Amino acid sequence: MLFNKQKPRRRKLHVKKGDKVVVTCGQYKSNEPREVLKVDAETGEIIVQGVNLRWKHQRRSQQNPKGGRVQREQPIPASKVLLWSEKLGKGTRTKHQVVDGKKVRVGVKCGTKFD
Repeated sequence: MLFNKQKPRRRKLHVKKGDKVVVTCGQYKSNEPREVLKVDAETGEIIVQGVNLRWKHQRRSQQNPKGGRVQREQPIPASKVLLWSEKLGKGTRTKHQVVDGKKVRVGVKCGTKFD
């Protein structure tokens, strides 16, 4: 029997590259804002600066003649972060609103526009 293989569904995430976010659970949970470095909409994961660090063993090369171990950020689920609100001084959930014909992200509690 043949099965149709569907492509993974591309999710619309509440964060974008360059946003300031707060990690809400796990080892790196804090109320300190961090920057989003990369967003993968297909898997729903993001890479956040200084979060979920793992050791990567580097082979010797011309760019890195010594080789050795380097710490790299690994992806975490996007659902584990909240956007940082300057007004509240902490993370906030977001909703989408249409303002002047554009769809923008708005903080639920504070009303801050993030776009």
